[in-house]
Amino acid sequence: MRVFNKTSCLVKPVGQTWSGKLALSELDQTGVTTHVPTIYFYKHSLEQDWLTVLQTLKTSLSSTLVHFFPLAGRLALITGGRLELECNAKGAHFLDAYTDINLVDLDTLLPSPIYHQLIPSIDYQNTPIEEIPLLVLQVTRFVCGGFSLGLSISHVVADGQSALHFVSEWARVCRGEPLETPPYLDRKVLRAGDPPRTSVMIEHKEFGSPPVLIDQSGENEREKETTVAMLNLTATQVEKLRNKANQSQKSDTSHGYTRYEAITAHIWRTSCKARNHKPEQPTSLAICVDVRNKMRPPLPQKYFGNGIVTVIATGCSGEIVSQPLGHVSGKIREVINKVDDEYVNSVIDFLKNQDDLSGFRELIPSNGSDDGHFYGNPNVGVISWLWLPMYGADFGWGKEIHMGPGTHESDGDSLILHGKEGDGSLVVALCLQMRHMEDFKKVFYQDIE
Repeated sequence: MRVFNKTSCLVKPVGQTWSGKLALSELDQTGVTTHVPTIYFYKHSLEQDWLTVLQTLKTSLSSTLVHFFPLAGRLALITGGRLELECNAKGAHFLDAYTDINLVDLDTLLPSPIYHQLIPSIDYQNTPIEEIPLLVLQVTRFVCGGFSLGLSISHVVADGQSALHFVSEWARVCRGEPLETPPYLDRKVLRAGDPPRTSVMIEHKEFGSPPVLIDQSGENEREKETTVAMLNLTATQVEKLRNKANQSQKSDTSHGYTRYEAITAHIWRTSCKARNHKPEQPTSLAICVDVRNKMRPPLPQKYFGNGIVTVIATGCSGEIVSQPLGHVSGKIREVINKVDDEYVNSVIDFLKNQDDLSGFRELIPSNGSDDGHFYGNPNVGVISWLWLPMYGADFGWGKEIHMGPGTHESDGDSLILHGKEGDGSLVVALCLQMRHMEDFKKVFYQDIE
C-alpha cells in the first residue's frame, strides 16, 4: 500500500475562545506524555464528493474546537519538570491523503504496520514541545471511495473518556446537530489542596521503578523487536475464564470476579509462562482506574482531562503461574478496590509535594516511547476499554465499519475491547516481543480450555 499527496493545514476554532495559561492537574502531569492513536474506517458514501467530505470535516472540527479549545492549544514545560497548557488557539493539525488500494484489499482492519501510514506520527525528539499540536488527524481516501480517520490526541490533555467525548461531539456537529454535552474544563477539581486534602499517609509504590529481569537490564529488553496480535475471545471463552476465577477462589462479592479481573489475571499468567520466567522473578501489572465516580463528590459530568490513576499489582512469576486464576484475580481486585476518594487525594498531594515530576511520567506502556520507566518484560499493563463509548461515530456518512486502537509497539502493552458484533465477545490487543508471541498465543487459548 502506498499513501500519496499528503496535504496539511491547521484547523483553528471558528470563534473566539478563552486564551491564557491553564494549569494542569497532578494526574495530567504524570501519565503518558505522548499522543494516543485511534483509527476509524468508513465505507464509500455516494451522497457527497470527496472535497465536500473534507470541507465538512474541517468546518465541523473548527466549530467543535470552540467548545474543546484546550485541544487547539499547546503544552509548555515549566519549573519542576511540570507542564502547563497554553490556550492559544493555534489549532489542530489536519492532513488529507489518498491511497492506491481498496478497503477490501486490506488483509485486516486490525492494527498492523499499515497503520503507520494512516495515522500521523509525531516527532517528539526533534520538535519543541511548544510546537507539537495536541490534536493531529489524517483522513485517507481509498480507491473504492471509503476512507479512514486516524486520530492522535495528547494524553496530557485528555484520557480515553475525554477523547471519545470529543469525537462523539465532533461527529454530532458534523451531522448538523447541536452539541449534546459541553466538556467541563475547570481542572481545579482535581488539583492538590492547600492545605492537603488528606492527612492519611499512603505509600505509593506505583511511582517506583518497575522490576527488571533477574541478571539483566531493562534497557536490553527495551531494544527487543515487538509485534502486535489481536486475540479474539468468544462470549463462551470469556465466561469460562470468569468461572475458572470464581471456582478457584471465593470472591468478595455475590457477582464474583469481573470479566476484566479474570481476563487480566489470565494475561498476566500467560505472559509469565510465555516469557519463561524464573519462579523467583518479580513481576508487576499496571492497571488504570477511572476515578470520576470514585471521588466524593464525583467529578462533574464530562470532566475533560485525565481522571485516571495507575495502580500496581505485584508478585513473583512462580506464584502467578502456580496459583489458581482466582488468586491472581484477587490480587488485581485488591489494588483496584483501594482506589477511593481518600486514595486519589493522597496521590494528588503526594505528587504536589514532589520537587520534580519529570521522572514520574510514562508509568504505563505507550507507543514505544523510550522516556521514563520501561514496563515491558517482566511486566505487563492491561487497560480496559470496556467502559468507553467506542463505537458509533457517525459523521454524516454512516457509522464506522471498524474502530480500534492505533499503533502500539511497547512490550507488555495490552487493551481489552468489546468485539464489534456486540455478542459478548471481547478482543485483547497485545504487544509483545516477537520471540514470545507465538508461545503466548498458544498458552493463552490452551489454558482457557
